[in-house]
Order: sequence, then structure tokens, then C-alpha cells
Amino acid sequence: MLSVIFRLVAGLDVHKKTVVATRMRVTKDDRVEWETKTFDTTTPALLELLDWLLEWGITHVAMESTADFWKPVYNVLEGTFELLVVNAKHVKHVPGRKTDAKDSEWLAELMMHGLLKASFIPPEPQRALRDMTRYRTTLVQERARLVNRVQKLLEGANIKLSSVATDIMGVSARAMLNEIVAGQADTVQMAELAKGRMRNKIPELEKALTGRVRAHHRFLLAKQLAHVDFLDEQIEEISAEIGRHMEGMDGSSRHGADADGGEQPLDGEAPLAPLTWDEAVTLLDTIPGVNQRAAEVILAEIGVDMSRFPTADHLASWAGLAPGNHESGGKRYSGRRTKGNRSLCSIMTETAQAAARSKDTFLNARYHRLAGRRGKKRALGAVAHSMIVMIWHILTTRQPYRELGGDYFDERKKESKVNYYLRRLEQLTGAAVTIAFQPAAA
Repeated sequence: MLSVIFRLVAGLDVHKKTVVATRMRVTKDDRVEWETKTFDTTTPALLELLDWLLEWGITHVAMESTADFWKPVYNVLEGTFELLVVNAKHVKHVPGRKTDAKDSEWLAELMMHGLLKASFIPPEPQRALRDMTRYRTTLVQERARLVNRVQKLLEGANIKLSSVATDIMGVSARAMLNEIVAGQADTVQMAELAKGRMRNKIPELEKALTGRVRAHHRFLLAKQLAHVDFLDEQIEEISAEIGRHMEGMDGSSRHGADADGGEQPLDGEAPLAPLTWDEAVTLLDTIPGVNQRAAEVILAEIGVDMSRFPTADHLASWAGLAPGNHESGGKRYSGRRTKGNRSLCSIMTETAQAAARSKDTFLNARYHRLAGRRGKKRALGAVAHSMIVMIWHILTTRQPYRELGGDYFDERKKESKVNYYLRRLEQLTGAAVTIAFQPAAA
């Protein structure tokens, strides 16, 4: 018989309109009593659920993480009980016994015996930061889609501006688009609006701006450019609010902090001040491919306290960047990556693409070392995995990124590489090859 870990527990099966709750307690004579009741998910009904659980003095509550439906329940019960949001895949019941009531009873029973593993739910200030960074990401993606619509419209009007200008929303290109909206048809005058290095392309611009622009093209282009301006304004406002919100966040509520707000020190060491969010952004900004905006998104997802992730591998798995394990009967099957935090996985893949294009860096060398034999997508996944491991160590040690150099892999096994290329050269030429080292320059 399983031992009882918690004597006053509850299980919640959460849906969009209803939540089925089972409260369970162990009596003094070690008998188990339970009651099941259904509540609406409106705030007044959830307050009734709160009072109903307090009647028995419930201490621990478990619920499944079904879409976003758990959030209203969590908001009401947070701070009153020890709340566990669990993965529905981890608490599947025996097939053939599936009802909402039985699901809530099963959750309560697993909670009683301490068999549930809680998902990581960040504190409220970090959840607010998540909402803002995720919405900003949505706006940035919408802006990119809108710029593509502008490009499609220009192609339909025989305007080949994107063939000459790298960014059709740049200063020079945007000035030309504004002239097109205003009804300007003189390509020479529009090409003269080019600034900086674009002035070297004035003859090409004159040809690219010669098209067949109709009235409906101007109308749609004006609306699309106004929409782009609106999105730019929204993105800037949200970025400013994110900066203000992060300034107001400190490490006083971090898990593992002592009563003075500092981290627990090792023996003989002075207590460390909590890592602030601005300091964490500065540290992550030292990694190739990670800018301030990407650092804000990453920290909004994982926080600044790495004690919640025992090792870097735990963080990589939670992010969905670790290779999967599927082995049976001595055979290894698909190594598909685990499912994790999609927002974090997306931003890490984006930063990995930027890091792979950096010059003379370890991450660039890692990408090209794998891309040739494993493909570009797998190589990007490996770079993203390396970067999330770096982030864990950087936030844990509070040390900035230290560049190993683009020749790291060559220098690590230099002798074996030299011998390999010598053997290949001998195989290709059929001649014995020797190496004569040049004396070092004085």
C-alpha cells in the first residue's frame, strides 16, 4: 500500500466552462473521505470553490494544465494552497474509466501519495512580463507578414524596388514608397531620394521604380504603410513598458533567497546580492546572436533564478531543445526533440540563426561542422541547444560569455586532423607525403 504524504488534498479537472473538484482527506482512523462537486469558471463561482476547499482545510491542490483554462482557477487559488499544475500526459488514468469526476478523484489520489510532478509556473510579475513579450513577438510577426504583403503589391504594380533595396522599409525605400502613394510618376525624382550607399544604385532605382501603378495600388499601399507605422508604434510602446516593468522587478522573491533578499552563500563566503533583470539582460547580450530584445524574451520565459532547473540539461529539455530518447529492445528509434516551451524554443532557434551567421565564433564553427553531414535544420537545433546550455551557466555563474573562437574544433584535435588529411592526400596522390614545418618568424 502506498504511503500517504499529504492528508488534505484536492484534484481539479478544469474545462472552459466548468471545473470538477474532488476534495479528499485522511481521517484520524486512516480512512479516506472524499466529495466531488462541479463549479462554473466565473470568478464568483471560483470564489465558492475556494471556500468549499477551505471548509476541509485543504493544503495541496492539483490541476491539469489544459490549454489556458487553468489560469483563472490558478489566479483565484494562488497564495492560499500549495498549487500544482501537472501535465495531462503524466496523469492518464486506466483506459475505460474516463469521466470528469473520476479524473478529479484520480488527481486527488495521486496528490495524496505525492506522485505528481508540478510544472514550472513563474511568479506573477514574471507572468506579466511573459504576456507582454509574447504579445510583442506576435506584433513583430504581424509586421513581417505585412511587409511581405507590401512586397506582393509592388510586384503586382511592376515595381521591383526589393531587387535593389535590401529593406523596402528602410529610410530611402520608404521615402520612395511615400512618393508613389502621393501619385509621383517621375522615377528620376524618386531615385534622388536615395541616401547613403543607396545613391550608388540610382540608375538601378530608376529602372526598378518604373512600373504600372494604378489607383487601387496607391490606395492599398497607403493603408498598408499606415498599418506598418501603427505596428511600429505599438512595438515601441510595448518595449518601453517591458523595460519599465523589468526595472520594477528584483530578486527579492527568488526561490532560495534568504530573509535579506540575497542568495544563500557557501561556507565562509559573503552573501550574493540577487541578480537583477537588467544585469541578466546585459549578461545574455554578450552571447553572439542574442540582442537585448531576444534576451528579454528568454528571461521572461525562464526567469533569472536557475535553481529551479537542477542542471543545464533540465533547462534544455524543458525548452524543447534536447534530443529525445526512444530505445526499445536494444534498438534506437526516432531521436525527435522533446516538446517544450514553444515561445522559448522559437526565440532560441531565431538567435541560433543569427549566431550561425556570426564571424569567427564558436557557434558559427559548430553550425558549419554539423550542417554538411546532418543538414541545416539539425545544425541549427544543435546550436540552439548549445546556446541554452550557455545561458544556464551564464546566469548561474554570473559570468559573461567567453568566446572560444572559430578555430576551437580544429585546435581541440589538431594532431588527429593533420594525420587524417595526410592519409587522404596520400590516398588521392599515391605518393608519400611529409610535412616540413617553417621556422618561427623572428
